[in-house]
Amino acid sequence: MGFHTFDVDRADALEDASRYRYCSREELLSLLAPGENAVVADLGSGTGFYTDDVAPHVGTCYAVDVQSEMHDIYREKGLPASVETVTAEVGDLPFADDALDAAFSTMTYHEFATPESLAELARVIRPGGRVVTVDWTADGDGESGPPREERYALQDAVAGFSEAGFRVARAEGRRETFVCVAVVE
Repeated sequence: MGFHTFDVDRADALEDASRYRYCSREELLSLLAPGENAVVADLGSGTGFYTDDVAPHVGTCYAVDVQSEMHDIYREKGLPASVETVTAEVGDLPFADDALDAAFSTMTYHEFATPESLAELARVIRPGGRVVTVDWTADGDGESGPPREERYALQDAVAGFSEAGFRVARAEGRRETFVCVAVVE
């Protein structure tokens, strides 16, 4: 992934319910709009905080993280039956073409935002499938999250997804974060 990954020694911070002030479970599910048999991937899943919110609403939810230690912590916490862990970078996903109905990333886009990673997402998500991104914005105050120089602005994410062949269905800037919903054409 990109500039840095979340420090495993601080993994307990990923379970802090105050994270919902940036993206609630209800908002994430509304943006993702999964079907009960959907196959989705949480990109940069960490300890599974948001994976746990999506898992009951889909057939399979892949918890994708580049750090196997995060998966170890998630397993100790307890994996829902519909969750499978995958240790991989977003730019090299071990899924077949069109294997996923959707993918989502919450506060991790800045870790994998490369043309190669977005092209890989376009490969593994079926036509009509979506990628939901909620991440720290470069236009924010920088009170939380990674350093501002490691963040992307909303227009950067929109351009990246568009160049990778996605249609951006929703793009919204916020005080500290942005939301981008991109659909595979």
